[in-house]
Amino acid sequence: MSLSQHQQRLDLSTSGRGLFEITVDVQGVLSESGLRLGTVQLLVRHTSASLVIQENADPDVKTDLERFFKRLCPDGDSIYEHTLEGPDDMPAHVRCALTAVSLNIPFDNGRLLLGTWQGIYLWEHRTHPHRRQVVVHVLGES
Repeated sequence: MSLSQHQQRLDLSTSGRGLFEITVDVQGVLSESGLRLGTVQLLVRHTSASLVIQENADPDVKTDLERFFKRLCPDGDSIYEHTLEGPDDMPAHVRCALTAVSLNIPFDNGRLLLGTWQGIYLWEHRTHPHRRQVVVHVLGES
């Protein structure tokens, strides 16, 4: 058995706070790699955005997650000292700390082994649009 690697960076634009599905982008990188069996590792290179695997069938899930985090980490809360970039700055860092900046997903036959209703999301935690970068590292065999 011989392992091979492939790495690519996804440059993504967000329109502000919310979940942006990137499953198709990640599958595209996996397909380009030509590898058939292994794992895909994802890393978002920011401290105010995160990665999650979440339901991709009902858009209410995204709305409800945002509503929950808005209650948990309200913008402009007086407990925050770190406010240099605005009232959404520290809440974005807290949201990031409570979620994940990396994911590992197995694949077989060149396809991500996600469940029927699972999608991969970049979760933008800032209220304004941002450019985000996700590193996709594929490790596997042909």
